[in-house]
Amino acid sequence: MSEDILLTQLENGVFTITLNRPKANAFNDDLIEAVKGAFKQAKRDSAVRSVVLNANGKLFSAGQELGDVSNGGRVSFRKHLLHTYNPLILQMRQLEKPVLAAINGAVAGAALGIVLACDLRIASEAARFFVGFGGIGLAPDSAVSLMLPTIIGLGRAAEAAYLNEPISAEQALAWGLVNRLAAPDELQSQAAEWAAQLAQGPVNAMGLTKRTFNKAILPHLEAVLDYEAHVQEVAGYGPDHKEGLAAFIEKRDPDYTSRSTGI
Repeated sequence: MSEDILLTQLENGVFTITLNRPKANAFNDDLIEAVKGAFKQAKRDSAVRSVVLNANGKLFSAGQELGDVSNGGRVSFRKHLLHTYNPLILQMRQLEKPVLAAINGAVAGAALGIVLACDLRIASEAARFFVGFGGIGLAPDSAVSLMLPTIIGLGRAAEAAYLNEPISAEQALAWGLVNRLAAPDELQSQAAEWAAQLAQGPVNAMGLTKRTFNKAILPHLEAVLDYEAHVQEVAGYGPDHKEGLAAFIEKRDPDYTSRSTGI
């Protein structure tokens, strides 16, 4: 694993985790394990009072690197999720310290799930949000199926998932998908300022508040993650994913209508 695919820094109680895997900060097994390790450090280190998750480059993250899971049907989507994104999402929600996502550009797929698992989100005015999974004939995972409709409403989530059209930064703010917007060149400074403010606050009480939010709003998170893994296993071997992946690789529009709609 390259040592610099993930950067971390602790300063004045703010622990900054930076995705650093150009060009698209796509997640592979190494990056996922590195992020999991960083959140484990954030939990164990009492000097960490708030966390910022951000990314270098023009994109926050394109999500999962397709070559790792769409390998001629030889990879179990369920096993992959159970060892990667599912434990990461649970880690993030169970960390009783405030986690702020600073979103500098496009975010899609599993990376959207990671962003939604954060407590707070500030985005560049140039940011765009894609559900992404439908673009390659898959169903949402990484808790997107729970977090997105919880935050923006079922109808909006269904439209975003079915059509796979981008949600602009302005629309994301209006829908509550993000808390704040910033000019692109001010995103990091505003995120750092907000995280510093959080770090000076009653972090123990914030942690207990997060625990109650989880109990009230996300009590079935673990069960949903497990069911997503089951459904993704079905989708991963289905005709839509085969056509969607082929179209992606061949850089063409997919033709789903000539294939069976049965699962």
